[in-house]
Amino acid sequence: MNLVLANCNVVDVEQGRIQENRNLLIEGQFIKGVTGRQTRSEGRPVDLKGTYVLPGLSNMHNNLSMVFPFKNTNLTESPAITVLRCYRRAYDALMAGITTLRTVGEQNRVDLSLKKMINEGWVKGPRIFAGGKGLGAVGGHGSDFGQIETKGPEEFGKAARRELARGADHLKIFITGGIAKQEEDFEKPQMTKEEMVAVVSAARSRGTYVTAHAGSSLPIMRAVEAGVKCFEHGYVLSREAAQAIKNSNGCLVPTLSVTRSGDWMRKNGFEEWTIEKALSAGKTHVDSTKTAIRAGVRILNGTDLPPGDSNDGVNATVREIEFLTEAGLSPLEALRAATTYPSALCGVSKKLGSVKEGYLADLVAVPDSPLSDIRALEKIGFVMKDGEIFRNEL
Repeated sequence: MNLVLANCNVVDVEQGRIQENRNLLIEGQFIKGVTGRQTRSEGRPVDLKGTYVLPGLSNMHNNLSMVFPFKNTNLTESPAITVLRCYRRAYDALMAGITTLRTVGEQNRVDLSLKKMINEGWVKGPRIFAGGKGLGAVGGHGSDFGQIETKGPEEFGKAARRELARGADHLKIFITGGIAKQEEDFEKPQMTKEEMVAVVSAARSRGTYVTAHAGSSLPIMRAVEAGVKCFEHGYVLSREAAQAIKNSNGCLVPTLSVTRSGDWMRKNGFEEWTIEKALSAGKTHVDSTKTAIRAGVRILNGTDLPPGDSNDGVNATVREIEFLTEAGLSPLEALRAATTYPSALCGVSKKLGSVKEGYLADLVAVPDSPLSDIRALEKIGFVMKDGEIFRNEL
């Protein structure tokens, strides 16, 4: 049955304006039309009561299988346990209005299985762009989290091709250390340029891209030269590194939540040294994000926290969007970071990320315009994915 989402205002994230007093005709999975309220449309009416409709939100940095605190990770656990943990987190995200997730390294490759189950209709969940297992150096950043450890360009290339053959939509590499391990820092590289080139070559052969866990500037600049498209975290980012990303038409997923979520970390049992290490990087992290914004780097929304969790009393994905505005993005650019820009990186900008005729009906509604105040996203009361209503609390 067709639906008519009546009496709403459409947030046009492409043009940065509000289309007032609209009806949306939903036919199957798609938006069939965006019309004036006086236009008669066939379908069951759903009164949105004057709310503001925008595309469902995207979270571009997810490790759904991660165990907290990290020390409790069991690399031999049954894939059945892993997938159930991932499914719960994915479903919680969908119910919060995050209709698209990108995964960047999952234990037992459960994101590939979960994506298949959702796409085939066995379970309900968000749209998933899956990365399979991340690729890193032996004993490197991903080694304690069930990711692939290898060495040398040839072996990295083989590992990359295997992940793509298993169904990965993109590839994730670890090029520096991070916060999760006491002995690591952001500066020391964990992959050679030749190893990165091998992974990029494999990705390009399948029409996709590589994203990199990256803490600091020199490894990032080397990765740009190797053809890496997207960077995660960027804790220490110089003007030169930011400009290099910009010049390559690359993008950054800052994950500001990682270094400013002490209460969430304590609630989830993190050791105090981990919390202190994370929070101590906070100022440099946000300064680096500001540097990227000033350079014109395309910023994407991603949390590195479970996307449906609460952080400071706000959904973690929404809180990350607020962190991005605090770092200097306008409300419009912050919305694009969670809608149009993710769809472009994932190669689906012609059917996802906007409220337009012919696009997938992944939608949320809020009582006020997020273009005026991004905190309107804290009050998502309506969630639709693929034309199916999952929440309607308007």
